Amino acid sequence: MTDENDTLPKQFDHQEAEARLYAAWEDAGCFKPSGTGEPYCVVIPPPNVTGSLHMGHALNNTLQDILIRFNRMRGKNVLWQVGTDHAGIATQMVVERQMMDRQEPHRREIGREKFVERVWEWKAESAGAIQNQLRRLGASCDWSRERFTMDEGLSAAVRKVFVQLYNEGLIYRDKRLVNWDPKLLTAISDLEVETREVKGHMWHFAYPLTDGSGEIVVATTRPETMLGDTGVAVHPDDERYKHLIGKTVTLPIVGREIPIVADEHADPEQGTGAVKITPAHDFNDFEVGKRAGLEQIIILDFEGRIVTDREDIPEALRGLDRFKARERVVELMEAGGHLKGIEDKVIQQPFGDRSNVVIEPMLTDQWYVDAETMAQPALKAVQEGKTKFIPENWSKTYYQWLENIQPWCISRQLWWGHQIPVWYGYGSGAYPHSDLADTSVSQDHDPLVYFLACDESEEDACIRARKYYGRDVVVVSSLEEAESLKLQQMSLPPEEAVAYIWQDQDVLDTWFSSALWPFSTLGWPDETPELEKFYPTATLSTAFDIIFFWVARMMMMGMHFMKEVPFKDVYIHAIVRDEHGQKMSKSKGNVIDPLIKMDEYGTDSLRFTLAAMAAPGRDVKLADQRIEGYRNFRTKLWNAARFAEMNECAVAEGFDPAKVEAPLAQWILHEASAAEAAITTALDNYRFDDAANAVYQFTWNIYCDWFLEFAKPVFHGEDETAKAEIRSVGAYVLDRILVLLHPFMPFVTEELWAQTGKRDGFVMLADWQGPGIENPQAAADLNAVIELISEIRSLKAEMNIPPSVKMPLTALSADDVTKARLTGFTDLIERLARIEGISFAEEPPKGAAQLVVGGVSYALAIADFIDLDAEKARLTKEIGKTEGEIKKIDGKLSNENFVSRAPKEVVEEQHVRREAFTADLEKLKAALARLEAL
Repeated sequence: MTDENDTLPKQFDHQEAEARLYAAWEDAGCFKPSGTGEPYCVVIPPPNVTGSLHMGHALNNTLQDILIRFNRMRGKNVLWQVGTDHAGIATQMVVERQMMDRQEPHRREIGREKFVERVWEWKAESAGAIQNQLRRLGASCDWSRERFTMDEGLSAAVRKVFVQLYNEGLIYRDKRLVNWDPKLLTAISDLEVETREVKGHMWHFAYPLTDGSGEIVVATTRPETMLGDTGVAVHPDDERYKHLIGKTVTLPIVGREIPIVADEHADPEQGTGAVKITPAHDFNDFEVGKRAGLEQIIILDFEGRIVTDREDIPEALRGLDRFKARERVVELMEAGGHLKGIEDKVIQQPFGDRSNVVIEPMLTDQWYVDAETMAQPALKAVQEGKTKFIPENWSKTYYQWLENIQPWCISRQLWWGHQIPVWYGYGSGAYPHSDLADTSVSQDHDPLVYFLACDESEEDACIRARKYYGRDVVVVSSLEEAESLKLQQMSLPPEEAVAYIWQDQDVLDTWFSSALWPFSTLGWPDETPELEKFYPTATLSTAFDIIFFWVARMMMMGMHFMKEVPFKDVYIHAIVRDEHGQKMSKSKGNVIDPLIKMDEYGTDSLRFTLAAMAAPGRDVKLADQRIEGYRNFRTKLWNAARFAEMNECAVAEGFDPAKVEAPLAQWILHEASAAEAAITTALDNYRFDDAANAVYQFTWNIYCDWFLEFAKPVFHGEDETAKAEIRSVGAYVLDRILVLLHPFMPFVTEELWAQTGKRDGFVMLADWQGPGIENPQAAADLNAVIELISEIRSLKAEMNIPPSVKMPLTALSADDVTKARLTGFTDLIERLARIEGISFAEEPPKGAAQLVVGGVSYALAIADFIDLDAEKARLTKEIGKTEGEIKKIDGKLSNENFVSRAPKEVVEEQHVRREAFTADLEKLKAALARLEAL
């Protein structure tokens, strides 16, 4: 780590240091709760066990880690609860694909039990990538408490919640429309549906009135669904169709007589104003059908083929794939004279995000949560301020979801997941009317299925079944197996017969177990010390697109089972886009891999970039230049530490920062306290960008650019007392920088902490709070000097005067405070502003440019150092060129075609360019005005 002279290396080797430092933290138990202050807990949004770190993960976990490290250093008792999600569909697909690649039998051939064993084997062998990638990011989670949504404890919590909600009437089975994936053969959530714009058609069909008095024309983008039409809806106020309400039409092809009903869903301005209603295959039609009492006819099977068991559907259509059936239906409608037109139309089509096939609304038996009832306490908690959204505007999204909430479908037709804790029995028992049986819900409405037990374990279900049937019970895998075995024992005497029960074949939606995350991970349903100490948690950081799917459901479950909100604050982070503002996607080829960027620039550089750009309400536009810029910041810090080391900066024994005497020392300590206060306030308010900017400005601008520059004469001087004080102050403030910067750049700060002083512990466990030293007078003096030097440098640059050229400075009508300040810091001003002498006068000398700094006017004699006419000509030319650029941009922005058709990010780029040119123009005009005044 250090060379033979025991000095800092020339560069920070992030590839060598990061893994070493993280292992040291983890081995020392630094991530476990240890503070003596108030509890502070964050539960990590559990990444999929199949997942790999993407830039969204990198942003969210960086921000969480900043909060965790910040509050840990403040002495709070901090827990960052980590874990992963079992990811039902994703994991099952990964294992099935692996089995296929290995040419192993399909899961249905080996059966459910063997397949689930294979998934657990895969998890043991291949899962864990995301955890190691989080370590690479520097995430200081308590890995000793890592949880998995399918581990024994969380599975027990899931079963208990299901059973309790079922017993309370808040979970029930119903036949409703769901998003059905014909490839994966399961219901999926709205979040797993990806809506895409595709080129399609709108077919116009004429349905003849049954009484022969005419026809009504409807339009559809899915012709095959007309086979399941059970009504036509028109708006009750549509004068064109009022006389038809209550009449019927005869559905072509199938000959079904269906009514014309009045419903406000029909929009007189859309299409013909008449809408075909297929309640079993369209979400809007399902609601219209319920209001009108229309029949629900299923015409597609689970694989998206036309059903074969309906005699009213022509035999030529039965069993056809839905898209092939679409072609045949159109042909038949045209042959019958019912096709009135076809128009090209761009339509919004739903696709499964994993299967990549078109999703079908499907009427199926599923398990549901009464979300409307459970939403009320969750809604009230936010309204009363028990949980706050940051930024606050996201609470409106939360309200919108919960005030219009629908029943939550929680069952999935998968094998990997929490199998629903419900057992069925075949045939009636000895006590069919006792409270042991629940015949209100039967599997697929099979009249032979009587017994239903909702219990937390198979053992409890068997006990209940034995009481119900009055005989021994055997657990089988399915209804089909029960029927087969029942036939085999028909010849047995009644006393030898057994009853068969089986568990519901479906598993729970992954979001169901995730909804329990804030309390199940802390040990619930057991009353653990962690649950008592850390619930409710402090902050949840997550993305806006799962406010409903996850945040709202955690609120519902937390309020119901813990009687308290699961978190006090919900921080909604931005989306990371590419440098042009486009959403990242594989198809665009603009995906930025955080692991590659960490390898290239170092984890600290990426983390700081993400934090610095995490402004509320603004997406992160990530570009390599920004990451590279913050790598330069890391290098600047490293070089500052090397400079301090070379100048023998070290905190002397007995050093008391409150007793320093030099104005330079008093000023930098004051600025360190101000920086600490600014960073603390910003992080308390989730302004990660402001906090990052504050520590950046203090480190680079104040400490590196000014303090170390001001300190050089002291280091090289003869005053040993002054030298000792500045050396101690330089080292002390560098230590404060390492503390304040640590939450953002944990690796480089820890390495410097270890190498720049003799210390027992880690900087990640150092005390955040400094001594709070303030010295307003020293701050006013030195900051005024800095401002003056900066303005002189800017003026020289504006006038195209080389920085090395020295010229006299005159302070005009200076008061005593200014005179004392200029006199006291003459050497610094002359050296850093490159001027030759400071004088005082009432009037400016001839040929001098004036500048105002802190309310004081100064004159800088520049006429002798530049060619005035040539410089005026140059500035005039630059002004013309800049005005020309602005005119070009204004031409584009005033062009309605450009603004409406160009990508949003391109239009925004033009606005940014205009702002930059406008700022340049103001500077150029100011410089020209200075010259004109000479």
